[in-house]
Amino acid sequence: MPYYVYMLLCEGDTFYTGYTKNPESRMGFHKRGKGAKYTHLHRPKRLVYIEGHDLQCEAMRRERQIKKLTHSQKLKLVNSSAFKPTKNFLNLF
Repeated sequence: MPYYVYMLLCEGDTFYTGYTKNPESRMGFHKRGKGAKYTHLHRPKRLVYIEGHDLQCEAMRRERQIKKLTHSQKLKLVNSSAFKPTKNFLNLF
């Protein structure tokens, strides 16, 4: 089973970036305010980006790369990406 790096658009038009092995379960936690301290304080509005990786270390490395981006760089990534959520993931929010 692959690992996924994802970005959520949250209240205040901020982004939360994380990784998981099970996107469906993780999104459920975020919706209930249990997924992360950040998403408890800044409620997620929708999933805007997701990409798969075969290895956990690859997903963790990519998560760190994305977290270091500025807000405008993240917005550009979301808007120009081939990794936009497909219909399989759109119903998570």
